[in-house]
Amino acid sequence: MIRQFAMLGIFAAALPALAQTDIRAGTPNSAYVQDGRGVITRSGAGLCWRTGYWTPADAVPGCDGPLVAPVAEPSVPAIAPVVQAPPPAKPVAPKRCDFAVTLQNDETFDFNKAALKSGAKQRIDNEVLSKLAACAKVELVIVTGHTDLIGSHPYNQKLSEKRADAVAAYLKDKGVSANIDTMGMGKTQQIKACDDKLPRAKLAACLAPNRRVVVEGRGLAK
Repeated sequence: MIRQFAMLGIFAAALPALAQTDIRAGTPNSAYVQDGRGVITRSGAGLCWRTGYWTPADAVPGCDGPLVAPVAEPSVPAIAPVVQAPPPAKPVAPKRCDFAVTLQNDETFDFNKAALKSGAKQRIDNEVLSKLAACAKVELVIVTGHTDLIGSHPYNQKLSEKRADAVAAYLKDKGVSANIDTMGMGKTQQIKACDDKLPRAKLAACLAPNRRVVVEGRGLAK
C-alpha cells in the first residue's frame, strides 16, 4: 500500500512539469495573457489564461487548439492515367474491277476457224470493253483459248492459240493499251463430257461448250 502511494506521489509531481510546458503567444498582442517573455500564462492545472477579447480564431496549439500542430501529410502527386494509343488504322484494300467473260465458240468462230464473227465482236464491245472502261487502271488482260476434244492435241493446241490471238488483236484495235497475255489450252480443260459414240455432227454439237475463249480483266476500280 505504501508503495502505491509512493508511485502516485511521483506521478503527481510529474504532472506540473508536463502541464507547465511553455507555450509562446503568436504575437505581443495575443488574446492570451502572457509574461514578459511572450510565454502564455497558465493556471496550476495547465490551462491557458485568456483575455476578455479572446475568440476561437485566436486559439493556439497547446492551449485551445490541438496539443501538437497537425503534420500535413505529404501530398501524393496524381498519377496521370495511361492513355492507350489508338491501334493503327487498317489499310483499306483498294476496290478491284476484276472480271471474266466467256465467249462461246459457236458465237465467236466458225467450226475449225480462228476468225472472229460479228456476234463475237459485238459481245466484246458490250461486255469486255465496257468493263475495262470501268477500271481506273487496267493491270492485265488475259485471253485464253479452248477447244473440244475432237482432233489431235497438237492441232487443238494451235487452234486454241490462234483464237486467243484473234480476240487479243481485236481488243488492241479497239484501243486497249494494257498488257494482254494470250494462251491456248487446247483440249485440256473440258467443261462438258459427251458420248464419243455419237455421230460426228451430234458429237460436235454436244461438245460446243468446250469450244470457248475466256477474257479476264484485272485492275483497280474507279
